[in-house]
Amino acid sequence: MNLLGRNVLRLSASLRNGKPNQQGLQVILRETPRNFSSETEEQKEPSIDPFLQRSSSGMVFGRLVGSPRNTIKTDIINLLEGCNLTPEDIKFEYNRAYAPSSVMVRFPSRAGYDSAIRLIGRKGRLYRLDKADRSQWELLTSYDGKVALLQGIPRNALPEDVERFLSGCDFDASSIQMFLRPAFPDPMRLALVNFPSQTQAMHAALVKNRSFCLNNQVAVRVLQ
Repeated sequence: MNLLGRNVLRLSASLRNGKPNQQGLQVILRETPRNFSSETEEQKEPSIDPFLQRSSSGMVFGRLVGSPRNTIKTDIINLLEGCNLTPEDIKFEYNRAYAPSSVMVRFPSRAGYDSAIRLIGRKGRLYRLDKADRSQWELLTSYDGKVALLQGIPRNALPEDVERFLSGCDFDASSIQMFLRPAFPDPMRLALVNFPSQTQAMHAALVKNRSFCLNNQVAVRVLQ
């Protein structure tokens, strides 16, 4: 039995005898608040930068800006050589007109991110790498070099016209998406088409770029 328990018993006995034990009463009054507070108080953890917290558990995300228009994933891997990146660690961010605006990079560790900062400082004068949040990465679509963008198809064109335009190429006709985007002086019509592989998508871009769909010359570009 602890000291507090013994003093409670003594106090109870003294009260029955009509002689309160002052020493026991003082111990109870002194000990009880401390015991209750020790059960309810919580130790507050120091605040941790969420970016550092993510990096300590593994992956770190960054946004790279300044890449040329025709940059592909292997160009980014070569630029950041030694950071242990794969094509799956890279996503391109496009604006509404599908012009590339930045590149999202998933680093396997904080050390990889720090290494990329040093590399850009030495040889990537046109580039800038900023830290990013995981949610920004997850919102982006990865086209993985298997989707071709057709720009400038006629506004009256039908999916069948796009299929004829791509005749001789291996593509998924059911994947054709056609839409308008603002342009000057008139809105431009675009289409996205899926291909079974990166090689087939690149082949279509090489052989069909600047060919004509109805009366319009169409630009073909592979999305990363």
